[in-house]
Amino acid sequence: MQHMDAAEVGRALRGFGLNLLCRQVIPLAESIASVLEMRVIRANDDYAIIAGPQVAKSLIIQLHADATYHANPLPSLLPEPGAGAGAGARGAGAEFRLFDMDPDAAARRAEVAGWYILQPPTDKPHGLRECYLLDLEGYCWVPGSVIA
Repeated sequence: MQHMDAAEVGRALRGFGLNLLCRQVIPLAESIASVLEMRVIRANDDYAIIAGPQVAKSLIIQLHADATYHANPLPSLLPEPGAGAGAGARGAGAEFRLFDMDPDAAARRAEVAGWYILQPPTDKPHGLRECYLLDLEGYCWVPGSVIA
């Protein structure tokens, strides 16, 4: 996918993937790869493809700059740039869960990457240890693992 044009990428996508709209593609792509142990396949100011971590090898995440969605209705639902927390975050209400990922290590990497730790690693009644991490654009990632 690294050297494919847009039409070739579209034809190559299979299964389930995430597509996230963002203000700044490259910083978000780099931080997602770093914090969640993923791999950036390609990235520029408008678009990125990120391959899933070891725990979700088939996952593909696409990042699109807001401006690339000029003819799409979705951006009309996004909070305005610079809006306060009361205006809502991108992805509010959605959790992207990564099972079998060490939440303690992910939280340490998130802190280094400048992510907001909404909830530090915590043992939950449902048998998982997990943390809630908000990335640079406000999307919520929840790495977790079974409590030993």
